[in-house]
Amino acid sequence: MLTPCILVCSIDTNTGYCFGCGRTREEIGAWMTYSDDERRDIMEVLPQRLATVERKPRRETRRQRLARERSAI
Repeated sequence: MLTPCILVCSIDTNTGYCFGCGRTREEIGAWMTYSDDERRDIMEVLPQRLATVERKPRRETRRQRLARERSAI
């Protein structure tokens, strides 16, 4: 299943978007019920949303660490 989740689950109180993926609480909660087309539509706007959050995650996510470790092999 297509997902933007990077395992950084914290909501920006100013925008209502997750710091990690850019989805709203409602979108995160309903993600499994959306069709692939609905998921793609939401994912298209996530980069613009993430640009509006007040702060960025400070720690390396599990997904980032795994990608880094795979590229080092």
